[in-house]
Amino acid sequence: MAMQSKVSDPYQALRYKEFRFYIIARFCITIALTMQAVTIGYEVYELSNSKLLLGLIGLTEAIPAIGIALYGGYVADKSEKRNLLITAISVYTVLCGLLLFFTHSYGIQEFGKAQVVKVIFVVIFLTGVARSFSGPSSYALVAQIIPKEVYQSAITWSSSAWQLGAVLGPAVGGILLGLMGITFTFSVIISLLIIAIGCLLMVERKPVLYVPAGEGAIESAMQGLRFVFKNKVILSCITLDLFAVLFGGAIALLPVYAKDILKVGPEGLGWLRAAQAIGAIIMLLWLAYFPVRRNAGIKLLLSVFGFGLFIILFGISTNFVFSMFCLIMSGALDGVSVAVRHTIIQLATPDEMRGRVSAVNSMFIGSSNEIGEFESGATAHWMGTVPAVIFGGCMTCLVVVVTYFVAPAVRKLHLTSHLSEDNPS
Repeated sequence: MAMQSKVSDPYQALRYKEFRFYIIARFCITIALTMQAVTIGYEVYELSNSKLLLGLIGLTEAIPAIGIALYGGYVADKSEKRNLLITAISVYTVLCGLLLFFTHSYGIQEFGKAQVVKVIFVVIFLTGVARSFSGPSSYALVAQIIPKEVYQSAITWSSSAWQLGAVLGPAVGGILLGLMGITFTFSVIISLLIIAIGCLLMVERKPVLYVPAGEGAIESAMQGLRFVFKNKVILSCITLDLFAVLFGGAIALLPVYAKDILKVGPEGLGWLRAAQAIGAIIMLLWLAYFPVRRNAGIKLLLSVFGFGLFIILFGISTNFVFSMFCLIMSGALDGVSVAVRHTIIQLATPDEMRGRVSAVNSMFIGSSNEIGEFESGATAHWMGTVPAVIFGGCMTCLVVVVTYFVAPAVRKLHLTSHLSEDNPS
């Protein structure tokens, strides 16, 4: 009975002091970087009046983040994770300091708008480089803070901290930018990053679990890719999420819905953009109390299929309230998918390979976000906005059906303190 009580404790991970400091740091980093993204986008458009440059911001950060992800995972595995993560956040802080200086009225007057825009894009690129190291080191650090039987609780709370930061960051960033100006906004971002560093300093240094056995950096980095492609469960889960994000990227078309279809203006657009994250937060908090264990694979497939259905319903909706409901539900179902997928990857990955496997995961998901936005825009251009969203939702559902039949290991999966499958009948 005592063991059962421990397993069902929704605050299980939060009872570990170092994990509490970790999720505070994660929340501060997330809200800081999302505030920075909003601020940079506004400033680039303000200085250049170029929609093309606005569209290149995400791609500029994604190219290095994806391009050197495998090397970032290799470095994370062979390094002390806490210090590597602190170093990456310190780089974020210095880069934000450069943004504060160059976007100040003095910087713009001294260097000119065109040069300041160039500096901003250099900073964005370097932020992507830092991201390729911070992601794998953060992912691997969690597994050294808490024991394996607490992974599912830890992932739920960690994902909740990220989602909450993702909701608050754009809103707080926009409000501060409008009321206090860009210099004050960047000052707040820097302060949040410093708080994150302080929290991580409260986590003890962890032992290095991987020492390269004579192989070169490239060979070692590729081991993570080979591990993922050999592990049918991890590969199926990552691929499922990749295509769901790729085809279900209705977020990219929200400005069109807000302006032309739902006619709710910029205020309504803000609510639409926050809707999926709101749904995800609610679901992740629910999962803290009622985690997915039995039939986890089936529930993963059903959640992604439901995500696709609600994207289709959103696509055909002309009512703002119903559209909000569809986006909130799609976000909630995506929350189930995220929690189950991250738990599967944590449980199935050896400790010495966590950084490299996380890097492969970030390559899949990071690239699908960027390509998914392009796919949504391109299909909307060719088909029209509503048919493009419906097409994306249908393709997401189709991917789930295909995964069900070609990956039986996924549908038989259960989550305990280890991965288990039903015996084939």
